[in-house]
Amino acid sequence: MRVLSIKEKTLRFLTAKNIRIGLVSLFFFWVCFSTATNMLARNLLDAYEKQRSAIIKDRAGEIVRIQPNANGYYAESSEFLPPRFKELLIKKEDRFFYYHIGINPFSIARDIAQRIFSGKLEGSSTLTQQLVKILLGNEEGRTLKNKIIEAAYAVSLERHTAKENILTLYANSAYFGNQAQGIKEASLFYFNLPPESLSDDQILQLLATLNSPSGRYPGTPANKRVASSLAYIFGVTIRDEKTAPKSGDADSLTRRRSKTPFELSSLGVGCQRDCEITIDKNLTESVREILYRNLSLPSFASVDNGAVVILKLPENEVLAIVGSSNPFSFEAGRQINMAAEPRPIGSTAKPFIYLKAFEKGARPYSEVEDREYKYEIGTGFAFYPKNYDGQYRGTVTLHQALSNSLNVPTVKVLEFAGLDIFYSFLRDDLEFKPLQPLENYELGIALGGLEMDLLTLSNYFTIFPNEGVLKPLRIFKEQPNENNFLTPPMVREFSQDRRVAKREFTELINKILSDRETGVEQFGLKSSLNLPYQNYALKTGTSRDFHDSWTIGYTPDFLVGTWVGNSDNSPMERLSGQTGAGKIWHEIMELVMNSPYNKKKSFAFDNVKEFSESGSIEYGLAGDDYNRARLLLQSSDLIINPHANDVFLLEKGTVIPLISKDAVRWFVNGKEIGNNSTFSWHPKDAGKYIIRALDKNGKSEEIPVSVNRE
Repeated sequence: MRVLSIKEKTLRFLTAKNIRIGLVSLFFFWVCFSTATNMLARNLLDAYEKQRSAIIKDRAGEIVRIQPNANGYYAESSEFLPPRFKELLIKKEDRFFYYHIGINPFSIARDIAQRIFSGKLEGSSTLTQQLVKILLGNEEGRTLKNKIIEAAYAVSLERHTAKENILTLYANSAYFGNQAQGIKEASLFYFNLPPESLSDDQILQLLATLNSPSGRYPGTPANKRVASSLAYIFGVTIRDEKTAPKSGDADSLTRRRSKTPFELSSLGVGCQRDCEITIDKNLTESVREILYRNLSLPSFASVDNGAVVILKLPENEVLAIVGSSNPFSFEAGRQINMAAEPRPIGSTAKPFIYLKAFEKGARPYSEVEDREYKYEIGTGFAFYPKNYDGQYRGTVTLHQALSNSLNVPTVKVLEFAGLDIFYSFLRDDLEFKPLQPLENYELGIALGGLEMDLLTLSNYFTIFPNEGVLKPLRIFKEQPNENNFLTPPMVREFSQDRRVAKREFTELINKILSDRETGVEQFGLKSSLNLPYQNYALKTGTSRDFHDSWTIGYTPDFLVGTWVGNSDNSPMERLSGQTGAGKIWHEIMELVMNSPYNKKKSFAFDNVKEFSESGSIEYGLAGDDYNRARLLLQSSDLIINPHANDVFLLEKGTVIPLISKDAVRWFVNGKEIGNNSTFSWHPKDAGKYIIRALDKNGKSEEIPVSVNRE
């Protein structure tokens, strides 16, 4: 049998069938290899995207905040890598970068030999392998297994990614210490320069950081030594000057420590990816400067804190939230976002009370008695509501009462509207979450005892310029599948517009709050509440003992809410809503009035009708029964003073004033003692007495009182 030569064996093997099988096998291997390497490369690119910090931009596209990534680093990508940085990086880290396939066989062979003979595994990775280490999180895990995995990933990345792109990926992923990941963040953090403006010595300082970012970052002696060594090796001349700030200097932290994100962070506003928010960064910082400057004035010496909210209407977009005059300060509660802290809202509750009364039939021309009233409260003591100035004004209209922020008439208005109805309005219509059950406040709501934070109160006030519609606060620009709204701290979350009042009743409130003349008695002709414009409305508030000062003002285009006080709840020195928050509000309103946010839209009063029956112009609605509505809140009581069950001390010369609304005949224990609307009764003995008043129409009223010796 003849033995076949090698040539003959080869020709016999290379039949058409075998060739086809071989080509198919080769193709199958190639497909599997390509698929596997493509999958590994995509895994790395996904990891690269995840390490990038989410960037929050304001409505004008300015960066508001760069959020730390999962590692706590700030990583802002740069699409452009300066040629000089690439050149020096390759010289230092990987001279054969443009010639290998992701791994350097000679370096691998050397590593294996060292592993065998010395038991150590030295690092001699290519730039691509270093990038893989970073993206896989294997920087500290120098094991043979990791080396093999990293090599597979490196080859895969090189196969599917251009060399220049790999350099960019590495430069954006390398860690440079002080939470700075990537060339852009590092150059801005250490030198306050974009990467393309770096000098050679600055680039070398960054390259010297790579092998020991925690202890050898720019500005340290170790970094300077290594950078000088690199300059000598590469033939680079270093200027003898300080080119890097020390880590932690105020200038180097400015980018990360912009004040604008302070309030957003406290309210949980963040993005999983790049996003744009409705905030106006420049407006926010202008407002913060106004707040800081005013709180530094001698007239605000007793005040440490303040807050401002600005909303764009009718969209309810949040333009500015300022909850601290200086969030970098650790003094006097300036690390607290006071725009989100609940405080007693004072008289700013009154427009909502009058709104519910109007819905029940009252009108701005309805009359109410501003006089002393006695209420029995749960403690067993009598409660006598007082006005801010301690004075009573007799019969006033609801327009006068709200314009002058009178407390006593407001208590009667709340009584008329109904506490249960008002509780339901707050709880069900406004989705309000009170600090304590609403039933605990009772008529104290009319006197300012209800607590809200400024953001919540500002949101609720938008129902007046938005004609009875409550809208959620929008903080994000439209993004599919994301919640674009900011829910204030004391509001149950909702995302749909809801009508909470009819338009005609909010028009009545706007008519009163935009009237700067009727409130002259309380606020004066010259006031911080007066602006050189016509088209605005406002309400002030002062909590008990001057703990809080509020002013909420709005036009159809925007709303400005201000609060001043102390985070420790200590009282201010007689700063009211007008003299405290009102002063700051005035300056901010001037700012926004002269901005593009002021569209100069006018309030609509389509449903408001003028009435002149009283001899002056008053306002109501078409179809009103004027006389009925005017007297709707008038008390039928004859006796104004004393009150039922009052107790008096019998002393020498004791006088008890008997006061009635109209002229009456006065009786004590059935004996007539005098007549007129006022009469002075001098009790002679202690005891229980029945005081009776009888008017000319035969109507009478009796009340019991006691006179005690001690």
